[in-house]
Amino acid sequence: MFEVMVWICATQMLATTASTADVLDHFEERIVGGIPVNITDFPYQVSLQREKHFCGGSVLNDRWILTAAHCTSGITEPTKLKIRAGSAHVRSGGRVIIVRDIYFHPRHNRQNHYDFSLLELSEGLDMGESIQPIKLPASDDSFADEMLCDVSGWGNTQNMNESSLILRAATVPLFNQEKCSTIYKDYGGVKSSMICAGFEQGGKDSCQGDSGGPLVCDGVLVGVVSWGKGCAQAGYPGVYGRVTSAVDWITETMNEVVHLK
Repeated sequence: MFEVMVWICATQMLATTASTADVLDHFEERIVGGIPVNITDFPYQVSLQREKHFCGGSVLNDRWILTAAHCTSGITEPTKLKIRAGSAHVRSGGRVIIVRDIYFHPRHNRQNHYDFSLLELSEGLDMGESIQPIKLPASDDSFADEMLCDVSGWGNTQNMNESSLILRAATVPLFNQEKCSTIYKDYGGVKSSMICAGFEQGGKDSCQGDSGGPLVCDGVLVGVVSWGKGCAQAGYPGVYGRVTSAVDWITETMNEVVHLK
């Protein structure tokens, strides 16, 4: 990541009713490294690839992937971009499909406000045990501070003994919005299109290579990995695109493109 860095990686979340202390006891590894997981437990996770993996994304249906706008903003030829779905191995297995087109949230800017883009695939995904869509929230859904969510991806583990070639995941709590914005005030604060997650003491987080990936709470896509200061740094939670702020645009865009074709 950058000093306040955009996280080029993918994440997902798994909601649970366990306490924060329970999660810390259960996961000895840092969230930066997380633990290896099976794709069947995170079947909505995909890898964005050119020559190699660089970001993550989430399956919305057989033709559409949601990722971060900062992951795709420099791509002028969408067909040079591919996604790999249905495999925990970032370099093999599953389905590799070329992207047909990229749609950016109209309010996205260089400060990562509305950090969302939609990828239209050139052919449909075959849904099955290892490829499944993630549920979108309603625009008026709210998610409580400290709610535990799963973040996953093939990003930097910051540990040479923890491979980033296999999908890894960790559980983090949602972080108070006002407090998070105060923490990041020197970087413009946290906007309404963003949501924070992480432990006050750090130790678990998404990192480079995870951007665009899903933050999932109780089976619902709540966030898209976007930016933050360092990786798993104490006092600096991760910042995600808040999906409720973009869900109307997401559904309208997918419906309009299908209608036009």
